Amino acid sequence: MKLLEDRIRKDGIVIGADILKVDSFLNHQIDVELLAEMGKEWKRLYQDEKITKILTIEASGIGIACIAAQQFGVPVLFAKKSKTKNIAGEVYTAKVMSFTHGREYDIIVSRKFLTADDNVLIIDDFLANGEALRGLIKLVQDAGARVAGCGIAIEKAFQPGGDQIRKTGVRVESLARVLSMDENEGIVFTD
Repeated sequence: MKLLEDRIRKDGIVIGADILKVDSFLNHQIDVELLAEMGKEWKRLYQDEKITKILTIEASGIGIACIAAQQFGVPVLFAKKSKTKNIAGEVYTAKVMSFTHGREYDIIVSRKFLTADDNVLIIDDFLANGEALRGLIKLVQDAGARVAGCGIAIEKAFQPGGDQIRKTGVRVESLARVLSMDENEGIVFTD
């Protein structure tokens, strides 16, 4: 998606060889108009899938997922990174290692909100090693629901997650695929 790639080139900050800060428009401060265009693109890509629910993981994916869900007219469900008092009853759980935070989380979703009748589109801001996506896919599969696909804002295509998940047969549509990035050389996108 050229609009997103242009914004990454303009406002993205590369730190080292594997950190891309997009907090000025995507995952801290949010450019809602940009997200609306991203939501339209995911709707175009997945329009034939009869999506019943959008699933993401807290926290950065929530805003993106909400805007995408508006396009599909479906609810957003987000996996929490810790059990809270307001989640009562049975839950689905998966372990996820966070690339950004460098720690492992037990993510949870209430069984009340994810059922075998659901056709789920998973939405997230980044795809690097694929840990978050694998955890979210596991939650959907544990519920007996169908993974219609995964919509990713930015995929670091030089890391293994996207290719590994695609090899399992899960459809992954990334709006911007970063082939390489360097503080001095900038960002190179795949075609």
